[in-house]
Amino acid sequence: MSPHFPRAERFEVIAVVPPGLEEVAAVELADLGAEAVRPLRRAVACRTDLASYYRLHLRARLPFRFLRELARFPCRGRDDLHRGVQNAADWDVWLPPSHSFKVEATGALRGLDHSHYNALAVKNALVDRQRQRWGERSSVDLEHPDLVLHLHLSAGRPGGQGGTAVLSLDGGGGSLHRRGWRAAMGLAPLKENLAAGLIALTGWDGSVPLVDPLCGSGTLLIEAACAALGRAPGLEEGAGGPPRARDFGFRRWPDFDAAAWEREVTAARGSRRDNLADGRPLAEVLGRDQDPAVLAQARANAAAAGVALWIRWESGDARAFVPPPGPPGILVCNPPYGARLGDRDELETLYADLGRTLKDHCSGWTLWLLSGNPELTGALRMKASRRIAVSNGGIDCRWLRYDIR
Repeated sequence: MSPHFPRAERFEVIAVVPPGLEEVAAVELADLGAEAVRPLRRAVACRTDLASYYRLHLRARLPFRFLRELARFPCRGRDDLHRGVQNAADWDVWLPPSHSFKVEATGALRGLDHSHYNALAVKNALVDRQRQRWGERSSVDLEHPDLVLHLHLSAGRPGGQGGTAVLSLDGGGGSLHRRGWRAAMGLAPLKENLAAGLIALTGWDGSVPLVDPLCGSGTLLIEAACAALGRAPGLEEGAGGPPRARDFGFRRWPDFDAAAWEREVTAARGSRRDNLADGRPLAEVLGRDQDPAVLAQARANAAAAGVALWIRWESGDARAFVPPPGPPGILVCNPPYGARLGDRDELETLYADLGRTLKDHCSGWTLWLLSGNPELTGALRMKASRRIAVSNGGIDCRWLRYDIR
């Protein structure tokens, strides 16, 4: 930590999350020690210190990113934005000319309604100040910058003038949905954080069987097993030795606390288990797919995630699925819905056949199915007991619960 940098005891944070997962993400962040947690639209607001900020990056499964607020100021136009950015922080500490940076922007105000030009305005404000102070400026690096800045503009009250600008730091340096284990994937994969959120919404805790009869590259089951067995998403499994922490952007910040970071990494490694938290063995986790090449991808992904020993994969058509013996559990399924994959008539037949199979063989089980096409879902001839709106790759979907009788 720089000896000239005043440590912030607590600071405001925005966690950007997939739409539909705000409530369950708020629970996750509170469980990990975030304070003043408040769900927003596609985001969760909270307050953290440095240690808990590191912890969230290492162990939270649902967010895309965590934005640490640097400054918030009134903004009525480009002059306010330019001045506010220059006064937002001690840039001699945060962004000396030797460090690279990039700027992202969201939101809009009158006269500031184009995200690209808003980001450019922030960049210009910073390099203008650097030239005045140093006679030189930082370079912009879109791939591996030392500092990632995020501007968000929001309008004021109707009829009022201007609005608010919030300038934040992105602690991850890249989207947190990428775990590092998924080198192999299917043609239309779920993002890992969305899969983790969908599993959280089912309430599955590892004590009952979990089955995906159309598992594809295995994302739902792998994320489920990782959560049940305490595999921190910010750690990557290595070939021998302890899991490695990802190279998060905050490690290059001037107030980086190396001792707090090492404590959080050690705690995240210590959360790894071979059984459930209460010592019971993990219930059966089973993935099924009729494509041998896709199953090979799923096996490779599970191995890379460190959960290969706890997931069983079998080859077979979902329409011939019979659940494993023992108590009923939870079925999860992300069948194709025609937006990217599959012929419409064939898919309608698939859904109808799947519905019959489940009703014939899975009485007592609960099905959670991700639907991006209500007409195809209707072919199941089953009535959903719960519908949760989510977005999968920009497609408006529903996470549907069916209690099979």
